[in-house]
Amino acid sequence: MLKFIRIILSPLTFLFKFIIDFRNDLFDKKIFKQTKVNCEVISVGNLTVGGSGKTPFVIMLTKYLKSKNNKVGVLSRGYGRNSKGYLLVSKDGTPLMKVSKSGDEILLVSNECKVPAAVAEKRVEGAQKFLRDVELETIVLDDAFQHRWIQRDLDILIFDQKFLSSVNNIEQNLLPLGNMRESFDSINRADMIIINRKFSPKINIPTKLKHHFSNKEVYFSFYKVEGIYDVKNNKKYSIDEFNGQNSLVVCGIARPFSFLRVLEENNINIKNKIIFTDHKDYSIKEIEQIRKDFYSTNSYSVLTTQKDAVKLMEFNKELDDIDIYFLKIELIIEDEKSFFEKIDSKIFN
Repeated sequence: MLKFIRIILSPLTFLFKFIIDFRNDLFDKKIFKQTKVNCEVISVGNLTVGGSGKTPFVIMLTKYLKSKNNKVGVLSRGYGRNSKGYLLVSKDGTPLMKVSKSGDEILLVSNECKVPAAVAEKRVEGAQKFLRDVELETIVLDDAFQHRWIQRDLDILIFDQKFLSSVNNIEQNLLPLGNMRESFDSINRADMIIINRKFSPKINIPTKLKHHFSNKEVYFSFYKVEGIYDVKNNKKYSIDEFNGQNSLVVCGIARPFSFLRVLEENNINIKNKIIFTDHKDYSIKEIEQIRKDFYSTNSYSVLTTQKDAVKLMEFNKELDDIDIYFLKIELIIEDEKSFFEKIDSKIFN
C-alpha cells in the first residue's frame, strides 16, 4: 500500500528536488548566510528518513568528548515531542521533563551520557539559548545535516549499509517516491562519512555509488550487544540468559530489521512481536495491547529497544506485573584511532 501511495505521489519528487537543489545552491553561493555560535559545533545527520543509527553514534561521540574533559552538550530537534520551541531537557543528565515533552532520542542521549541536552526546531536560536543556559565548549547537533543555517566545524554523515547496498531500490529516490531527503550529490559537503553496517557483515560500497564517496574520509561502524537491562531497576543481564525464551518483542523504530535479526541470531523467539511506527507515542491504548498480547502468548517477558524503554518507563504502574527488558547496544568505529584523531584535530587543535 505504501509503495502504491509513493508511486501516485512520485510527480512531486521533481518539485521536491527543485526546492532542495535551489535552497542548497543559495547556501553554496553564500546568499543564505550561516551563523557562527560561540562554541565548536559538530553536526551528525543523514540523507534518509530515519534508521541510519544517528542516536547510537551521537552517544558514542558525546561520551568520547566528555572523556576528554570537554564541556559537551547535545542539541536535537526533539522529533515526536508534543511541545514546540526551545527547551532545556537536562543540565547534568538529570531529566527536567517527561519524554513526551522532550522526545525519546534526546532523553536517551542525556540519560546515557549524563550531559546537558536541549531541543529546538531552529538550531541557531536553540544553540544560542542553550549556551546561555549552560557553559559549553562543544555542541553536538543531532540530525542536522539539512539545517544549514548554523555554521558547523565538522559535518558527519551516516548511512545505513543495508540502504546503500539496495541499488535501484525505490528507497534510493528523493521523497516522496523514496526515502531520501537529499540526493547522493550532497555527500560532497560532508567532512566525514560513517557507513553503519549494524549487525551485518561488511560489504563494499556499490560501484554505482562509489564516485560519490571518492576523496572522502569513510569509516565503517557496527553494533555490539552490551547487554540486556531490566527497565525497572536497570539490572544487567547477558543476552545468553534469554536464549530460547518466549518473549514478546515490542519496538517502534524506523528500521527494526537489525534489532529483530540480533535477537533471532541469539536464539530469542521473535514470533510474538508488536512493531509500531518510528517514534511511537505510547498511550494507554498501546499499553493495553502489550498487556493483552503478553498474556495471550504466554510470554516470559517483554523485550524492547533502549529508545522504546525510555517511553515505557513512564507506564511502570500499568506494567508493574510484567517483566520488561531492553537490548542495549554500542556503536563501534572500525578504525577508531584514525577516527578519533580526526575528531581531535577539529575540536581540540
